Amino acid sequence: MKTSEKINIQRISAALEAYRPAERPVNDRGHAAVALLLREGVFSTEVLFIIRAIHDRDPWSGNIGFPGGRLNHGGETPKQAAERETLEELSLDLEQARYLGRLDDLYGAIMPVLVSCFVYHLQDFAELRPNHEIETTFWFPLPELLEPERHQHRTFFYRGEERSHPAVELLDPEQPLLWGITYRLMRNFFALCDQTFGAGELRQP
Repeated sequence: MKTSEKINIQRISAALEAYRPAERPVNDRGHAAVALLLREGVFSTEVLFIIRAIHDRDPWSGNIGFPGGRLNHGGETPKQAAERETLEELSLDLEQARYLGRLDDLYGAIMPVLVSCFVYHLQDFAELRPNHEIETTFWFPLPELLEPERHQHRTFFYRGEERSHPAVELLDPEQPLLWGITYRLMRNFFALCDQTFGAGELRQP
């Protein structure tokens, strides 16, 4: 069976429906929520990535990620925050999408904020209108994320320290790499689909 057939919407939906995600306690660094958005492309299932605009006050400035942000005070749930942030950042109302499920909560490795991730299927090709927080958006085929030649280790200078992290090259060499919390969320997502993401396939740049 081809990889693309193993990770179609039907199989992803079944895997998430049967899964009970780990919900972790909020620490003193706060809580953020993101939306992992899927659609059926021409040849395979695709995932939406954003590239965040450069901004001094954004800890994920310039990175590839998912739409999302911190929870508002006053009892907002993580899922509500992911949907609100997606509406604010992309003018995309997820009430019109099919909710598939939730991934395990993760703490950031460098900035240990708690991040919750919710998965949706966009059944129509919705128009995206990014706000000032987003530099650009792009859809990427899930099978191509598993291609070994895209996986590598890179050294990043982040928040005053130099660190080596696994990363995935999605775009031109001059564009940002997929790494960090979004990389880890994708790894967990693929694990639910019985696909190995990155492990044993890394190369040095």
